[in-house]
Amino acid sequence: MSTSTTAASGQPGFEEYHPDEEDDSLAGQARAYFARVRGGDVGSLPALFGLVFLCIVFASLKFDAFTNAFNFANLINQAAGVTVIAMGLVFVLLLGEIDLSAGFTAGTAACMLAIVLTDHGWHWFPSVLVCLVTGAVVGTCIGMLVAGLGIPSFVVTLAAFLGLQGVMLVLIGEGGTIPIRDETILAVMNDNLPLWLGWLLCAVLIAGYAANTFLTASARRRAGLKGQPLSLSLLKIGSLAVILVAATAYLSKERSRNVIIASLKGVPVVVVVLVVLLVALTWLLTRTAWGRHVYAVGGNAEAARRAGINVFRVRLSCFVMCSTLAAVGGILLVSRTNSVSPSTGGSLTLLFAVGAAVIGGTSLFGGKGRVANAVMGGFVVAVIENGMALLNQPSGRVFIVTGLVLLLAASVDAVSRRRAAATGRV
Repeated sequence: MSTSTTAASGQPGFEEYHPDEEDDSLAGQARAYFARVRGGDVGSLPALFGLVFLCIVFASLKFDAFTNAFNFANLINQAAGVTVIAMGLVFVLLLGEIDLSAGFTAGTAACMLAIVLTDHGWHWFPSVLVCLVTGAVVGTCIGMLVAGLGIPSFVVTLAAFLGLQGVMLVLIGEGGTIPIRDETILAVMNDNLPLWLGWLLCAVLIAGYAANTFLTASARRRAGLKGQPLSLSLLKIGSLAVILVAATAYLSKERSRNVIIASLKGVPVVVVVLVVLLVALTWLLTRTAWGRHVYAVGGNAEAARRAGINVFRVRLSCFVMCSTLAAVGGILLVSRTNSVSPSTGGSLTLLFAVGAAVIGGTSLFGGKGRVANAVMGGFVVAVIENGMALLNQPSGRVFIVTGLVLLLAASVDAVSRRRAAATGRV
């Protein structure tokens, strides 16, 4: 997509924006950013505002319960499984497709993990591989039907949704449960990093982001392109540093309700999983030819095909990626509940995952979105669920609020695309 905004004829309120004339000062960068927003390039801004607004509301209504360190860590664990599944859904949504089976793909893969881990006594590492392979096989089957035969993804994944639910019932049985007792699997969602390791992770993230920012700007200048102004780079790095240091310090506080029995402090282990996935998947989408092909196919499949891109391979790989990440999400779900049952990955898991991706800013129309959108949206959904529970609100109201937020996000997406089309940005 173009990075320029052209004034639409007869459209008051749109300003003509020329990148070559861009002011390098912070004020100039702010004006350029708001010009892009007015032109329809809103990104994760609505989700960010929504997250801040929800946090302010719940903090004002239930300050001690919502803002304490114990609930902060619980929010991360609560959002983790759905967020990882939403990360996978981003790849499918970028194509303008949908995967309704992602929740039960997570459950089926977790079921295979539990069977080989508990019933057959396998080590955790090959058990995890079986789980991931299960997800990849499901994704391959779906991708072949959608990309190869041209069956609408809605139909294929709805069939998979029903079929995989049946597979879980056959493997586990009606009302059956397989407990998970492996300490390594359970530690992912129930243990915390040592304090020193949490601070080291914080420092590595800040240093890595700073290095990537400066190296990217340097590479653009060497290529004769306009790089990001130093003032803006320093502002972004400083803002990230403040957020990460504050979060690490808060999670390093003692949050156990009975220190005599057990101490509870430090960054949750699952944060490492989320960070690794976020960095790796973002790199895949933004720094590889495959990632550029995904955006190209999502933007215009026919144009991508004429440009020499193997559209079939891209579509297939995105469904495989989605289902494999759903399997990772399944591991997180069973690690949190210490067991797997026919309801694992079912109920609202899929709806919350799709909602997280869309609320975070991934377009339902394809071609626009980032993995970070899933993280932002995942926390929005988790904050709604967590805050409403603290207010002792019935589940019906939680569903209503979540549905309204999802509808609002989809509306913002549709309106922003219309404005982008009117100003020549798409």
